[in-house]
Amino acid sequence: MIGNISVRLFAGIANKLKQKGISMLSWTLTFLVIAIIAAALGFTGIAGAAANIAQIIFFIFLALLIISLLAGALRGKPPAA
Repeated sequence: MIGNISVRLFAGIANKLKQKGISMLSWTLTFLVIAIIAAALGFTGIAGAAANIAQIIFFIFLALLIISLLAGALRGKPPAA
């Protein structure tokens, strides 16, 4: 019951993030929620795997963010509003 409510709540949040173009971060949050639910239910193997996937995707997101910010700064144009 609680897991179903959490999944529905997260699905709404992920949908809003996806509409704004933040799909990689939403995948990270998806795997994080899966890890938390699996850990709460006692599935430690699945929880660990999902947490590892979330961590990898998060670091890829950070690397791409930094590259994007550096590329924008080197280009010299201000960010579009």
